Amino acid sequence: MRLRTTVVAAGIAAALLLSGCAGTGAPESTGSGAALTIAKPDGAITTESHNPYLGDSSASKYAYGKVIFETLALVNPTGDLGTTPWLAESVEWNDDYTELTVVPRSGVNWSDGTEFTADDIVFTFDMIKSGKLTDTGGLNITDIAVDGDAVKITFGLSKFTAQARVLHTPIVPEHIWKDIADPNTDPLTGEGLAVGTGPYVLDNWSTESVSLTANPDYWGGELAVPQLNYVSYGDNAALTTALVSGDADWAQAFIPQIEDSYLAADEKNNLLVSPTAGAGTLFMNLQEKPFNNVALRQALAWTIDRQAYVDVAREGASSVVWSKTGLGDLLDDEVLPEYKDDNYKVDIEKARQVLTDAGYTWKSEKLIDPDGEAVSFSISVPAGWSDWNTEQALLAEELKEGLGIDVKVDQPDWGGWDAARQEGTFDAIIHWLEDTGNAYGLYTSTMDPKWIVDNKAQFNFGRFDDPKVTEALNTYANTSSDEERKAALAVMEKAFVDEVPAIPLGSHPLLGEYNTRNYVGFPTEDDQYASADPTQPGIVQILTKLKPGN
Repeated sequence: MRLRTTVVAAGIAAALLLSGCAGTGAPESTGSGAALTIAKPDGAITTESHNPYLGDSSASKYAYGKVIFETLALVNPTGDLGTTPWLAESVEWNDDYTELTVVPRSGVNWSDGTEFTADDIVFTFDMIKSGKLTDTGGLNITDIAVDGDAVKITFGLSKFTAQARVLHTPIVPEHIWKDIADPNTDPLTGEGLAVGTGPYVLDNWSTESVSLTANPDYWGGELAVPQLNYVSYGDNAALTTALVSGDADWAQAFIPQIEDSYLAADEKNNLLVSPTAGAGTLFMNLQEKPFNNVALRQALAWTIDRQAYVDVAREGASSVVWSKTGLGDLLDDEVLPEYKDDNYKVDIEKARQVLTDAGYTWKSEKLIDPDGEAVSFSISVPAGWSDWNTEQALLAEELKEGLGIDVKVDQPDWGGWDAARQEGTFDAIIHWLEDTGNAYGLYTSTMDPKWIVDNKAQFNFGRFDDPKVTEALNTYANTSSDEERKAALAVMEKAFVDEVPAIPLGSHPLLGEYNTRNYVGFPTEDDQYASADPTQPGIVQILTKLKPGN
């Protein structure tokens, strides 16, 4: 599926400033309107770094880097999966997605007053091409050229499945970064270095909070919110308290019992659950008993209650995936006609018949495999991952009652879990998928051997390997022919339906908690122009749409 493109006008409608005060306990606004406090539950961040390319920088962990450094376009991970040009007035891919042509937006200045030009785009991507900036996104840029008003970027491989990764590359100013010796490590804490085109500029940094003020010359127009405060709390409980009290206005977190603990506290408290193309998924070790028998995997697929996953484990913050193809509702247009109505449901009788036909029996209500051994296995999820810890308990109960399988609940620390998933020393785990905005994400995550390097897995933890499927994955990702891509999709979908290499449970959503005491215009269930997750690139689009509340 091609990411859908929406063209935006050069100017974004300006919003009026709101008169008022900040929420109780929040740092006060420096302008005539209320400050907006964005919260995370990650504890204090002790090292100051405004570098947008470093995953462990404070700009990345707090996520305030997203409102300073903008990108060429915004790819919506939910809703219509659309692409909105941003720093570029237009973005256009060639047929096989090996060339991207962008026209830089005119009338844009860096926050220090310097004009933004095509040279800044060329410079940014040339840092990656030359190796000065590590190519962590695997962009594999081979050429960058200016053609009139446009910039053409050429890649060594198709970026059909990685469009967002390219378009979400933060663009930085050449006049500052050309003097930075190592962009991989420089924290950008020197005077005048944290310069971007974004709607906000850095005002104050501390380990407790970071404040930014509205960019008065922002190309997108006047901003309703004069100040943003980023605050990090010690855990979800402290974050929830801050949201309820009004000390925090906007957050992204899984909050247990959110109806009682947050939504019921104020009618202006809101939660938006935005499904994505990814899903919380049960991965099984296909190389070892009991999961090396496809019949057992099929029986599990007919037994596991995905609705319970959504309603109980995720407390409604997800949507079920019942399709045998493993694809959720957002990707319904990629489910081939022969599978449109081919769905799983909880059908214990069907599951038991599948097992009986494959030579399984029961003894004292315990499932016995064809080798005469009782079937048992463990499901592993790190301790403290409350939603998936709950799902572990649900699965153990469902599989014991329905099929007579003894399921052990394993909750190691992150390090032990991470080592086991990479090395393949687990029975089953719950994990997320690579989200590419199309069907490729699910199928590469569960069936692609490219993820196994030096016998360690980054995805495809079950180590599925079928040359025909591998060829189809490569064709889907690289072809310029929609017909060839559809044929490749048919191979992948059939393999997934027949082999059940993994079992998606429910969409892996983006969450956003926000209140509308001071501002309205956030994404809603009826208008998911972006997710409400303030850590995503789309936050800049949301901030341009916010207006004073009543």
